[in-house]
Amino acid sequence: MSLESERKRWEEKILSPASRRFPERKDEFKTGSGIPLPPILVPGDSEEAYLKDLGFPGEYPFTRGVQPSMYRGRLWTMRQYAGYASAKESNRRYRFLLKQGQTGLSVAFDLPTQIGYDSDDPLARGEVGKVGVAISSLDDMVTLFQDIPLAEVSTSMTINAPAAILLAMYVAVSKMQGVETNKLRGTIQNDILKEYVARGTYIFPPNPSLRLITDVFSFCQREIPHWNTISISGYHIREAGSTAVQEIAFTIANAIEYVNAAIGVGLDVDEFAPQLSFFFNAHNNFLEEVSKFRAARRIWAKLMAERFKAQNPASMKLRFHTQTGGSTLTAQQPENNAVRVALQALAAIMGGTQSLHTNSRDEALWLPTENAVQLALRTQQVIAYESGVADAVDPLGGSYLIEYITDQIEEQVMAYLDKIDQMGGAQTAIENGFIQREIQEAAYQYQKEIESKDQIVVGVNAFEVDEKIELDRLQVDPAIEAEQCKRLAELRESRDQTRVVELLSHLENFARGNENLLPIFIACVENGVTLGEICKTLRAVWGEYQPPVWT
Repeated sequence: MSLESERKRWEEKILSPASRRFPERKDEFKTGSGIPLPPILVPGDSEEAYLKDLGFPGEYPFTRGVQPSMYRGRLWTMRQYAGYASAKESNRRYRFLLKQGQTGLSVAFDLPTQIGYDSDDPLARGEVGKVGVAISSLDDMVTLFQDIPLAEVSTSMTINAPAAILLAMYVAVSKMQGVETNKLRGTIQNDILKEYVARGTYIFPPNPSLRLITDVFSFCQREIPHWNTISISGYHIREAGSTAVQEIAFTIANAIEYVNAAIGVGLDVDEFAPQLSFFFNAHNNFLEEVSKFRAARRIWAKLMAERFKAQNPASMKLRFHTQTGGSTLTAQQPENNAVRVALQALAAIMGGTQSLHTNSRDEALWLPTENAVQLALRTQQVIAYESGVADAVDPLGGSYLIEYITDQIEEQVMAYLDKIDQMGGAQTAIENGFIQREIQEAAYQYQKEIESKDQIVVGVNAFEVDEKIELDRLQVDPAIEAEQCKRLAELRESRDQTRVVELLSHLENFARGNENLLPIFIACVENGVTLGEICKTLRAVWGEYQPPVWT
């Protein structure tokens, strides 16, 4: 008697009578990416297929994790994303988080900093310190990390268009602290392609932007070997409305573009690939999210081994940070967000993340308060120390349903990658609007499902209540902007202006040539040149990106 015949017997004799008595809640069950969910699955893989597609943790194709012992050896890095107002205020929040047991820093920058403007620029008016910390000069960066020993913490900086300049500031601060650069650990996001797709904080056109990225690859390979040179982000693609499949497909398509760019300037894949990292979202569909992370690891390992001929296993390991889904948080019944975040955090951990940020329950309303941030961090700590899930290397490995969804995601992602390859790669697919249109269509379909109640969002389209929200609120003091402008005026008065003019002239010449720009960035910031002045010089040489208009 075969297993397949037994499954059919069960469906006819056991499942069907029960379904007539208690009809299923939906005509079809499926994941958020549209993958059908059968009522049960049974083992069907051969031993050969098992070893090919799953293997063992810490070994190719890394489906079951990039480390052999995973969290049995070391827990994921608990890295709460934080930054607001001034460098002084953010420094106080960082020291609070470290005291609460956080094990890594994650810096949020304000909008002017993200798009290369100083706090006193007219275009920055009203935005200084609002969605992150304002960093215009090395003085700000020194204040941001005051009393935080950079040799002992891992720092992630969510910055893209001017990422190389912020890294230069971080290096300058480490030198002032007496820390050798080869001791620094951390990540800069440095992922410009997803800015053109989903987020919009770009400055320069694609080609010079890719040059900045490969300059960082080269510089860090020599000077900061433990630094993750890029965090290729699916997070913002998902926040823009993509499905889980699209999140992985478009992120890996961008990663392929970066690898090709690095190889194009003469870098060997095994020299830079081990320091590539990824950044993913965790949403509410628990089974699909766990499977998504597993599929991403396997796809990346195969691409690096088969397409790029990497020899070093470290080049094939997809290491990633996860943040719980900001777009899933609701202003209605905000306490429910704590439950959503816990579910999403558990999915990321079951999926094998290397570090994790848990959103605060009040983020759909305003910047998170210290109490809300503490609860978000405690969510990670309860999972880590009380749930037991960190005690098994791959808790859901071998689940028939998890492996089925993983296979389905891989198949659909590879179909997208093939299509993007046929277009000429991610940059072309972005320039012709293909990726943006796919995301927009997915977002539109999801919104239709909410409006039709095919997708229930608790507190929004079902189980609503009349409520008065009584949470503490964090407000940024408007005086922060005036103080920032005053500090910049004092800096410009006290610095050696002749040296500033000389360095900006050198920078312009370097930007027109092919030399690595990191050393001149470091020299600039160490001599009081501001972020805005550096970006203004580069804008004059490279121009600004203008998104195409599609018809």
